[in-house]
Amino acid sequence: MQILFLTLLFILGACFGSFLCCQARRLHLKQTAKGKTKQKFNARSVCLHCDYQLKWYDNIPIISWIFLCGKCRKCKKKIGFAEILSELGLALAFLALGTTIDPVTANIMEWAIFITTLALTISLGFLAIYDGSYGELPTKYLVLSIICAILISFLKEWASLSVSAFSPQNILEPLASAAILGGIYLILYLVSNGKWVGDGDWLLGTALGLALASPWLSIITLFIANVLACLVMAPVVKKSKNKRIYFGPFMVIAFIITLTFADFFYYAIGM
Repeated sequence: MQILFLTLLFILGACFGSFLCCQARRLHLKQTAKGKTKQKFNARSVCLHCDYQLKWYDNIPIISWIFLCGKCRKCKKKIGFAEILSELGLALAFLALGTTIDPVTANIMEWAIFITTLALTISLGFLAIYDGSYGELPTKYLVLSIICAILISFLKEWASLSVSAFSPQNILEPLASAAILGGIYLILYLVSNGKWVGDGDWLLGTALGLALASPWLSIITLFIANVLACLVMAPVVKKSKNKRIYFGPFMVIAFIITLTFADFFYYAIGM
């Protein structure tokens, strides 16, 4: 049952990754074209080079990209790596989150938290794709992520009340967690006048902090995000000193890692 559940989550995540990558591109085209674009949000996918309308077998997540070697079936021009990275990224994120719940023994509250976390992951996935591709974090998706994060915190608090009495710490921890992740990026943005981080990173950090609801996990997430950014972007920055680092994707990846291995990190720090 667990293997079937994780397999379905992997497939679902890959499908969302493909969909979000397509919608991110369409949103960017709409914004850059000031609303004048042929790419509607409900339109069939086409090749950006030759306008070839993709068939259903060209849109199978991960498999189609590999089978076509990352090229358009008609014009043979490269599609790019954004699609395969998005599909694999969301698939692995859904798979990782699936290990945090037992589909057989989970109660209604645990399912509610899990489904809301998946909704947050979808929103975060879109932000990571868009920021990684275009260096921007759309405001409405940041707001959606914060709403999902608040709902997760509320559900976790509600679940905790069934096993223990209310404590002010239950409210303070999510706020402190959000203040750490969101506050640090806000300070960096203000001090550097937007040169070190973007104006949306602190809102993204706030959403992640609220969802983690733990100052310690927020610190770990911050550490992992910066380590990943340094490891991945160091060679790129070395070649082009004017290259900017977009932290959105690294923050989202670090969040998924921390959330998945939360129990391990708590054990490691003696909590």
